[in-house]
Amino acid sequence: MSLIDDIKYKVFNSGSRVNLFIGINVIIFLVIGILSVIETLFTKQSSISLFVREYLAVPTDLQKLLFRFYTPFTYMFLHAGFFHILFNMLWLFYIGKIFEEFLNSKKVTFVYIAGGLSGAFFYIAAYNIFPYYQDSVALSAAVGASASVTAIMVATATLLPDYTISLILIGPVRLKWIAVFFIVIDLLSIVGPNAGGYLSHIGGGIFGFFFIKSLQNGNDWSKPFENVFKAKPKLRVVSKNDYQITKKVTTEPNQEMVDRILDKISKSGYNNLTAQEKQILFNASNSNEEKEK
Repeated sequence: MSLIDDIKYKVFNSGSRVNLFIGINVIIFLVIGILSVIETLFTKQSSISLFVREYLAVPTDLQKLLFRFYTPFTYMFLHAGFFHILFNMLWLFYIGKIFEEFLNSKKVTFVYIAGGLSGAFFYIAAYNIFPYYQDSVALSAAVGASASVTAIMVATATLLPDYTISLILIGPVRLKWIAVFFIVIDLLSIVGPNAGGYLSHIGGGIFGFFFIKSLQNGNDWSKPFENVFKAKPKLRVVSKNDYQITKKVTTEPNQEMVDRILDKISKSGYNNLTAQEKQILFNASNSNEEKEK
C-alpha cells in the first residue's frame, strides 16, 4: 500500500470520525496555504486569506452574520497558522480517540459539530452583550476547531473523569484535571488579545459537559441525527459504581454491568480487565450493533 493509499484509508475508510475530521482540517489548511503561497509569489497579494477571513470566518457583527449565516459551521474547519492547527489536531487525536472508543463515531461527529456551533454562538453573544467587547464587534472574526476540540475534551473528561493519560514532561494526569486546567486558562484569558477564541472554547466546553450529563440521565441529544451521522456503533454511556462481576457471562449483559466495567477501565486501563470482563464488553458491543441495524 502506497503512502497516499494509506492516508486515504486512515482518513476516509477506517471508520474513525476522529481521523476524518483531522483529515478534513489538514486538507483544507494545506489547500488554502498552498494557494496563498502561489498567489503571493505571482501577484504579491493575499486575497485568498482576505476571502477566508471575510466570508468563511465567523463574525460577531450581527449584520454580517445575517449574510454569512453559514460561517458558524465553516469556521470550525479553518486555522490561522501551523501551530494553531497542530495543537488542535493533536488534542483531537488523543482525546477524541478515547471518546470514540467509549461511545461511538456518530457521537464524535455530533459533539464536534454541535460543540463548534455552541462555541461560535457563545462568542457572538458575549461580544454583543458585554461592553468590554463593543469596540471590536465590527472587526472581530474567529476561525479554528478549538471549540469543537474543547467540547470533545470536556465531554470525555465528564464521561471518564479518572481516566489517566501520560503527558510529555508531566507524566500521568487524570482527564478531569486537564479539562479544569484548560477551562480556567480560558476564563482568565477572555479579556486578552485573543478573547474571542477563548470565549468559543468555553462555549464548546459547556456543550460537552451538558451533553454527557444529559446522556448519563438517559437523554441522548445526538439521537435525532443518527440517520445523518451513520457509523458503526460501539458502546453507550458510562456511570460510576463499584461492582463485582458474576462468573457467568450472559449473551446480552445489562447496561449496569457494562457501565461498571467501563468505570474500571477509566481507573486502571483496558489491559487490567479479566478475560471474562473483556468478553462481556465484546458481547455488549455486538448486542448494541444488532439493535441499531
